[in-house]
Amino acid sequence: MIELEERWTPTQADFDAFAKVSGDDNAIHVDPEFCAETAFGRTVSHGMLIYAKLWGMLKRYDAGLSQVSQSLMFPNPAFAGEELRLRIAEEAPGQVRMLVTRVADGAECLTGEAEITC
Repeated sequence: MIELEERWTPTQADFDAFAKVSGDDNAIHVDPEFCAETAFGRTVSHGMLIYAKLWGMLKRYDAGLSQVSQSLMFPNPAFAGEELRLRIAEEAPGQVRMLVTRVADGAECLTGEAEITC
């Protein structure tokens, strides 16, 4: 039974590196001056960067795992410099539930599930 938990504090350098690799250089992720004028007031993580951290946790647990499908929602933003709690729990064989929350206030930044196989 898979039950994994880690904490991670994303940085602006993480956002910038993910933007470079993914090609998603939207200002909301990489331009602090622009973001200062938005409702968020600061840069926001790419949702798929957060998912990549979760997938990395699964691959460290078992390098032979493959993803069949995923379903993700991003109800609240994750910000540079704010610690996140990343959790993965197997609900049934081949089905994992994922939850990422901001440590400071418990806000859910990612909720989802994935079907995996060995």
